[in-house]
Amino acid sequence: MTIKFVTDYPAAFITEKKILVISDLHLGIEHELYEKGIVIHPQSQKFQQILGELIELTKAKTLVILGDLKHEVPGISLREEREIPKLLSYLTERVKVILTKGNHDTDLKGLTPESMQVVDGKGIRIGNYGFFHGHAWPSKKLMQCDYLFMGHLQPSVEFVDDFGYRMVEQVWVKGKLDSETIKKKYKIDKVGKLNIVIAPSFNRLAGSFPVNKILKEQLLGPLLTNKALNLEKSKVYLLDGTYLGLIGKFEK
Repeated sequence: MTIKFVTDYPAAFITEKKILVISDLHLGIEHELYEKGIVIHPQSQKFQQILGELIELTKAKTLVILGDLKHEVPGISLREEREIPKLLSYLTERVKVILTKGNHDTDLKGLTPESMQVVDGKGIRIGNYGFFHGHAWPSKKLMQCDYLFMGHLQPSVEFVDDFGYRMVEQVWVKGKLDSETIKKKYKIDKVGKLNIVIAPSFNRLAGSFPVNKILKEQLLGPLLTNKALNLEKSKVYLLDGTYLGLIGKFEK
């Protein structure tokens, strides 16, 4: 298989292209938590270690970040100004880094190394693979891809036992865009296979959206709100690789 989920990590690896894919780091969220009285050590230090290990493990040549590199919006916190350049400097010394900007990625000027590629919310196509954040419609050229990667939703699944104990686990979502909806939206006659993977948040502190409990009015991003992707018919996998089934089969 060309696309592999890295066991027990919110990261995917495209073996054909040697691309490591992650999403939603939300660097600097500690500042928001600190203002609420919660003290958290800088996550960038932990992420640097984990990403270094993942790059070594997979032998990746490229790291694609599917948006929301930073957390503060609007504006930027002092912690972000301090931590983001350190992490990006470390990463760009090891791999090519590409960021598809998310809705939190404002005021990045001066924070990203010159060697790092930053693209807007419409995303980027690399061969037969498309990458975008998900808060905006992706570029038309991505609709010719067979495989798409999206962030933004930060999917999870909520389990509740007979005693009412609630547990939330991050998941990967695999689905397929509706070709007719896409053709109508982009006014095109031909599209790719349009298989789509929605990545969990790399930063667990950023929270998640239980896809088996979410209400239709809560759906995030135009692909979901405009029914280009039917979550009910999408598959979910835990980070350890366990297949849970179709979202529509879960108890609401």
